[in-house]
Amino acid sequence: MPGFKIKNLREIEPEHSTPEEIEARFARRHLDSEELGVSYFRYGPGFRSPTGHHHRVQEEAYVVVGGSGRVKLDDQIFDLRRWDVVRVSPEVTRGFEAGPDGLELVAIGGNKPEGGDGVAVRDWWTD
Repeated sequence: MPGFKIKNLREIEPEHSTPEEIEARFARRHLDSEELGVSYFRYGPGFRSPTGHHHRVQEEAYVVVGGSGRVKLDDQIFDLRRWDVVRVSPEVTRGFEAGPDGLELVAIGGNKPEGGDGVAVRDWWTD
């Protein structure tokens, strides 16, 4: 097996377990990677995910590649614009809200423990 792999994120089948307002494509297995996860997310215009999440050990970074929006990190909310990068420690609960033109993100995560380590926080971002 070569020491590299090239895969177009937009050609990976989207997950069907997410709300219809979110398009999610996960590349880890398509890249044959044990150490690195790369994912694409597109949130529909004005959509806010009511579910946040945090991790037990995995640090993540998110790059805004299209649109704009906001991110809630624990109890703080920040505006996001194209090319912003957000690094999040594992214990910080995070969630996203799209602006009027939607929000497109590329998420990068480290080594994923066996079975994953994400912890969903339901009804987390409500007004």
